[in-house]
Parts: sequence; structure tokens; C-alpha cells
Amino acid sequence: MPSVLIVEDDAAIRQGLAKFLAAAGHSVESLASGMDGVQRAAEGELDVVVLDLGLPDIDGGQVLKMIRAVSTVPIIVATARDEEHEIVRILRDGADDYVVKPFSGAQLLARIEAIIRRTSAGAHQGPYVVGELSVDVEKRVAEFAGQTLDLTRKEFDFLAYLAKRDGVVVSKRELLAEVWRQPYGGADKTVDVHLSVLRRKLGETAAESRYLQTVHGVGIKLVAPDS
Repeated sequence: MPSVLIVEDDAAIRQGLAKFLAAAGHSVESLASGMDGVQRAAEGELDVVVLDLGLPDIDGGQVLKMIRAVSTVPIIVATARDEEHEIVRILRDGADDYVVKPFSGAQLLARIEAIIRRTSAGAHQGPYVVGELSVDVEKRVAEFAGQTLDLTRKEFDFLAYLAKRDGVVVSKRELLAEVWRQPYGGADKTVDVHLSVLRRKLGETAAESRYLQTVHGVGIKLVAPDS
């Protein structure tokens, strides 16, 4: 039974969502304060956190960053603002998805189930190994030729996404949607810049690529040099 934590200070909303999700077969916990949410997320054993940004004790944006610092649990942010710059900020700060208020229980349920499908599909025991590259998604550690790679959060997410699909060509559109959470598109340069940095850290270039190969007009794939 998937476990969901709702962090929402409005009692009526919190109880209504908890009741709806429980009826849909989820194990639901609900809390009214941000700090309690951070503490519960740090304890683990959650499948999804639904986080309201308007909390009484601490700004929800700070709660998002604090949870992300101690846990990789997927986070769906509930916000009253739908401006593009606000959504971009939320996603860059570590949210996996968002809903704009007012939203229905059915909409939230659909987003929760989509996230659970993605994480379940990505379940894997141990690190992903491609040639001399090892990517441990659980520990968020990537090693190359026995040395730990110094990667930013998005660089790691990018590399891990490709490692999970070893040998499969992934389009830039898919990368923007799944890694950068830009389902309606975005600048290809975002992918290109991160790809260039990753190549440098793997000791290769676009002209002499060994691991990160571009299939022109299609996308990018991660392969072992001898494959």
C-alpha cells in the first residue's frame, strides 16, 4: 500500500485529501506544520510527500529544501501561484511535481499514481554499471574508474536517468520532462550544457565520445565503450 504524507495547515483540506486518498487505497499520514513534515520525511518509508507552501511555522519553500536535503522521497508541491517563474523555482528547488490551488482530490491522486509508477519502474537493486561508470541512485553516488564524480544534483539526475536506460536513445524532450520537469518543453541548450559538463567529467568530448553518445536528430544514449 503506497504511503503518502500530507503537510497542510488547513484542517478541512488536510482531512478531505486524507480521506480521499485513503479511500483510493493509500496509507495516509497528515501533519499541519512544516518542521513536523521535515522530521517525518527524514524518518523515511514514504512513497510521496504532498507539501503545501503556505504553512504557519516556516515558509513551504524552505521546507521543500530541508526535506530534499535529508530525503529523496518524491515531493508534490501545492501552490496558489501558477506563474511560470514560480513553478520553475519550485521544480529547481527539488519538487518532482506540482498542483495549483484549487485542485481536486482526483487530480492529486492521478499525479501521485504517476510518480509511484515512475519510481516503481525504476526500482533496481544496487548501482547501475556501464563500463567503468557506476551510478548508485539510492546513495546518490556516481563513480568513474574507481573515483567519485563531483556532480551537481541535476548532473547526477541526468546521468542516472541515462544509466537506467543503458544503451537506449533518450530524446531531449524526454530528458527535459523527466529530469528537469518541463513537460511542455524547454530550451535544448539546458540539456546540451549539462551534457557537455558530464562529458568533461568523464574525460571525453563531443568529437571523441565514449560513453555519452549523441544520435543526431534523435537523442542521447549512455553506452559502455566496448558495446
